[in-house]
Amino acid sequence: MQKTPASPKKPHKPEAPPARLLSPRRKTTQATTLHELAVEQLEHFHIDPRSEAGKPLLALAEKLYAAHGDVMDLWEATTRELGRLPRQDRLALFNAKKFLSFQLAKLLDTLQNPSRKTHQSLRYSNTTMLAKGPYPIFDNVTAIFSATPVITRTATYLYACSEWIDDAFQGREFLHEIYSRLMNPTSISLANHIVDIEAGPMAGEYMAWNFNSGMGAIDAALSHLIGYRDVVLSSRNIYGGAYQLLHDWFGKRSNLDVGVEFFDGFTTADFTKALAAVKRKYSEQLTTGRRIYIYLESPCNPHGVFLDVPGICAAAHAAGLTVICDSTVGTPFLVRPLQQPNPAERPDYVIHSYTKDLTGHGTTTAGVVIGRNEDMFLPKGDTSPSGKSWHDTLFWNVYYIKGAFLDSDKAFEVLTGMKTLEQRMLKKCINTLVFARWLASNPLVTVSGPANPEDPNHATAARLSYLGLPAPLFTINFEAAKISRVTLERFFDSLAPMFGHMVSLGQSNTLVLCPALTSHSELGPAALKEAGITPTTIRISVGDESPRELIGDFLAATRAIDDQISGFSKKFMAGAEIDRTADEIYTEVHRRHAAAQPRFADCVK
Repeated sequence: MQKTPASPKKPHKPEAPPARLLSPRRKTTQATTLHELAVEQLEHFHIDPRSEAGKPLLALAEKLYAAHGDVMDLWEATTRELGRLPRQDRLALFNAKKFLSFQLAKLLDTLQNPSRKTHQSLRYSNTTMLAKGPYPIFDNVTAIFSATPVITRTATYLYACSEWIDDAFQGREFLHEIYSRLMNPTSISLANHIVDIEAGPMAGEYMAWNFNSGMGAIDAALSHLIGYRDVVLSSRNIYGGAYQLLHDWFGKRSNLDVGVEFFDGFTTADFTKALAAVKRKYSEQLTTGRRIYIYLESPCNPHGVFLDVPGICAAAHAAGLTVICDSTVGTPFLVRPLQQPNPAERPDYVIHSYTKDLTGHGTTTAGVVIGRNEDMFLPKGDTSPSGKSWHDTLFWNVYYIKGAFLDSDKAFEVLTGMKTLEQRMLKKCINTLVFARWLASNPLVTVSGPANPEDPNHATAARLSYLGLPAPLFTINFEAAKISRVTLERFFDSLAPMFGHMVSLGQSNTLVLCPALTSHSELGPAALKEAGITPTTIRISVGDESPRELIGDFLAATRAIDDQISGFSKKFMAGAEIDRTADEIYTEVHRRHAAAQPRFADCVK
């Protein structure tokens, strides 16, 4: 039997070296060596590599391609060895790499001098030069070493070449930030920083996207996850804006017709009981593929109550559910839900309104969503090891198309404010303990929140919060005193200027508001009652002032209540006891804070 002749083998073409990543033809290169890559690069820009100007360009380009391999080798060695290096060697490695960055920047800075000369030789008219402005590459190199992140006030960016920008639009080239609606260096710096602070040792597993407000962040997380006729089971006490978003937009029949349910209490048992009821109520929708999503706020607004977030997350994940947690009031100073050792006890998404304590000064509005890497971003076309697709990530599904980005000036404000977070929060928590205990000393004032040792949530907060400290947010009401609406208004209006009449929280000054009239005015009478908000409820967001002066001005304002209830102001703790209580709390909290700091032996490992 005659054999069919074998097809001639095609000659094997060696693959382009990994350094092709630096090539302007990274996708279409025909080069197989570093020298060929360098020649191809010059020819791409119509430069003869044999010319007098081309020869040094060729030599430099070839060295850059070779350096890429060295950098990648350094990265692999660092990844492999870093965990085994003693701290002294890690510090040395950091400083050696830092100096390499200066050397690379110096090369780039030196390169700009002949580039500027070439640009000047083009002899554009003043009309054109004024329209174009200075060419930014010439002046931006030194900004690399600004001691704080640079405020990058730009909408657009310079592109290197067609193939690089094509990769950028596919999410494969982060050097090109394309457009500030999507990415901005200052905002990215903040996103990386909040992940480091919030996730700590687990930071490599998480990433963040910043938004123009806390509500923008909440909307992004919910919009990313929730579909038509899904169900949201939320903790009862949440910010009024979040309640309105869930109830009046997602729950609106003409929008997504989402089932919105709330659970009372703060324990895992409270949650599982409510979840069982929700499953029964929405059984028909669930059998058709609709899903339940869990929305938590802890510590909550307005009472400052701590939910058992680890326990609720574990129960929700055991049921295959996704958990979103707004951790604004706690900040990473008091609670770090993403640092739970057991991943099942961590929320899937953590939200912060930077507007509040993270910035701390009431100077800007901003928000963030933090989630696992594969849930936040994948390059176009990619699938994660667990099977998540790129188009199911928050970046492509919401962030990329909605445009609620955080601009550079706001990002810089937040970064600056965060530097003093720990000092501010420690002071506020001490003030909260002193002020809340003084208020609770009057039997006609009801103090709600774990700052009151008699509050049912006190033990849970003590277990979950740093040093067992309360959030600097709680409520009081005068229902036991049965004061009139007129008396309440006279008292409330007399609290200024010590107590700011402002609709926010987390600023350096103490703020008060009546939730039923302001932050939670979206709730109807029944919903307000279920949320523990009465007509005389006042929310207090504690600031950094002297606690004795806070008490003094509050006491002065109670003369309005004395006019209706004789001797009301005399029922509070007296001056000598105030001093003793304040001194004891101040000393004890600082003692425990000092004891909680890393020991010296840990600092040199």
